[in-house]
Amino acid sequence: MTTPVLELDDIVMHFPARAGAFGNRGDAVVHAVDGVSLAVQPNETVALVGESGCGKSTTARVALRLLEPTAGTVRIDGQDLAQVSRRDLKQLRQRAQIVFQDPFASLDPRMRVSSIVAEPLRAQGQGSEARTRVPELLGLVGLSAEHAGRYPHEFSGGQRQRIGIARALALAPDLLVLDEPVSALDVSIRAQVLNLLTGLQDQLSLAYLFISHDLAVVRHIANRVAVMYLGKIVELGPARDVYAGAGHPYTRALLSAVPEPDPARERVRQRIVLRGDLPSAIDPPSGCRFRTRCWKAQDLCAQEEPALVDRGHGHPVACHFPE
Repeated sequence: MTTPVLELDDIVMHFPARAGAFGNRGDAVVHAVDGVSLAVQPNETVALVGESGCGKSTTARVALRLLEPTAGTVRIDGQDLAQVSRRDLKQLRQRAQIVFQDPFASLDPRMRVSSIVAEPLRAQGQGSEARTRVPELLGLVGLSAEHAGRYPHEFSGGQRQRIGIARALALAPDLLVLDEPVSALDVSIRAQVLNLLTGLQDQLSLAYLFISHDLAVVRHIANRVAVMYLGKIVELGPARDVYAGAGHPYTRALLSAVPEPDPARERVRQRIVLRGDLPSAIDPPSGCRFRTRCWKAQDLCAQEEPALVDRGHGHPVACHFPE
């Protein structure tokens, strides 16, 4: 059996609640991530999808050990990050890199592109390779070697994201964690960046953990889709199965917001409008966390938390009354 590039096993991430305008919150805890298990196989794209505040970006940072989880295990290429030495951790970090949401905020405006792309090489003691690697990396992402001497403000948003991708590829990783990589870009540019990522995956045999709030964005890039709600994965399955036959009401609501390319179908399709706001992660609802916004909720949903049960073909859903 192939070893996953990334494996998250029952990850929990709790934060102490910050003091607000009315003083200290006492012992209040933010339940950002509660028991998430997920694996990404070599050359696979797993999309982690959900509303803002559901915990998906926190999960991404835990996956790279940018945050230390409250509980659970993170493995990269089969090695537990909590059990390896500092030296081995440094080597493991070469195998997993991140591309951030905002391509301008994630690039130092005082540095030239050559220095930005070479920064990971210098951090790992490989700075001598920068002269040859930087032009190669810029070429991989569709930029020219001539761009190396420019500053980030001289580029468009799409070009800046390409620079961020080039930097992430500098150490030849096995895995890229893509945290909303196209949400800050114009719609006309998104497809270009997504096509670039697809081409790089085929060329370099990369694995992707793709974070997004938009099921329309990940439809043509994801092999599997994990839907997250208030710190928990509520549905996980092959992309074609999730899009064709979503089992969780929350997934169905997200899919109903995806525009139809056919104008005739777009006019007659039914939208599912969720009532209420996302509950507080400090005091999540009892039982099923989605029940306060679910049109199918019954007494059982408040009393018992639904388990993530496989409906067949590797498509588990956490719902007492799945579709």
